[in-house]
Amino acid sequence: MKAYRAALLRFGDDHQPLYESDGLLVVGPDAHGRKVVRAVGDHDTLIDRFAGVAVEDLRGHLIAPGFIDLHVHYPQTDVIGAPAAGLLPWLENYTFPHESRFADKDYARGVAEFFFDELARHGVTTALTFATSHPASVDAAFDAAQARGLRFITGKVLQDRHSPDGVRDQTEQSLIDTEALIRRWHGVDRLGYAITPRFAPTSSEAQLRGAGELAAKYGDVWIQSHVAENHDEVRWVAELYPQARSYLGVYGDFGLLRERAVYAHCIHLDAHDRLLMRETGTAAAVSPTSNLFLGSGFFDYAAADAAGMRYGLASDVGGGTSFSPFHTMMAAYYVGREGHTKPGLSLSPGQLWWQHTAGAARALGLDGVVGNLQPGHEADFVVLNPKATPLLARKTAQAGSLDELLFALIVLGDDRVVVRAHTA
Repeated sequence: MKAYRAALLRFGDDHQPLYESDGLLVVGPDAHGRKVVRAVGDHDTLIDRFAGVAVEDLRGHLIAPGFIDLHVHYPQTDVIGAPAAGLLPWLENYTFPHESRFADKDYARGVAEFFFDELARHGVTTALTFATSHPASVDAAFDAAQARGLRFITGKVLQDRHSPDGVRDQTEQSLIDTEALIRRWHGVDRLGYAITPRFAPTSSEAQLRGAGELAAKYGDVWIQSHVAENHDEVRWVAELYPQARSYLGVYGDFGLLRERAVYAHCIHLDAHDRLLMRETGTAAAVSPTSNLFLGSGFFDYAAADAAGMRYGLASDVGGGTSFSPFHTMMAAYYVGREGHTKPGLSLSPGQLWWQHTAGAARALGLDGVVGNLQPGHEADFVVLNPKATPLLARKTAQAGSLDELLFALIVLGDDRVVVRAHTA
């Protein structure tokens, strides 16, 4: 057992931040040997209960839940920052050619190792991640994540049409490979499998039907894809699936909307779609840096909240422009404020932080497991330095409230703020 003394941030059941300016976080093994939070709270209140436990003094720092990236493409690590006229040209000119290289497991493992280094450097301790259409890309990522003891979820991309040679798969074999990967990896250590159609246009009806059958057979695996990212994509789906009520409805028609299903973007939805997401427990991965970079549109927070949708924040690298949760939270603030195409609102600093930690865990169906520092949660946390840069130090020294402290970190923070990330 070990304890850490520092300022502490966690979240209550009402999603509101809880803060101790001089806190104590105690971690230790559970019955299965995994490190979990044993106690958390005010230092002076707790310390006598743990008199014999070694305490690392981190005063001057902030300990917070490890960040959760709800949607990211590890094979697009080297595509980040590629210029593009929009989503579809970006896929054709950059993404698909690069992803074709992931048939080579050694190449994929090298990218995966760099990807996990970047996540750790930015304080991300859990990620829901796309691999490529090659089973080797999945094995490489899981191998690397398992060696690091991470809670990590990924899956082989399904794309049997409207895709170039090198990334297009074969319908029957793609489903056979998916089931084999589920059996090999899902539930091993802290790993989880996600059934992963790239998006409706690149999967035939037969492939989506098979994906839905696998989702019904393996009820505790995840499902991930993209939906309603931009207008061109929405029109294309309407042409390909004219019988569907909507783009989101395509996935529903094949049994791919349920708890543990996470769809990136969810920008161009209507009220019926949002209610369908709430009713099925399907969650949105809000990807603001990607949406701003590709000009896709703005996630409607007011409509999502009115419908009771689940959502959380995501980097969407490589369409997204940064692995940094601070950059993602800042972009989400911009997206929320935009009031010309939808109602504008100001997301509070605590709400932004919740979306990237406990809210993302809830979207994954992992609330109570990760994303928070309440007792019983796995001990994934980050140590942050509020004085990491001269400007940040000057600003945080003047913070008169928790909102002011958290917002200063969101606006001015980057990887330099992250002293280290701990994983259970």
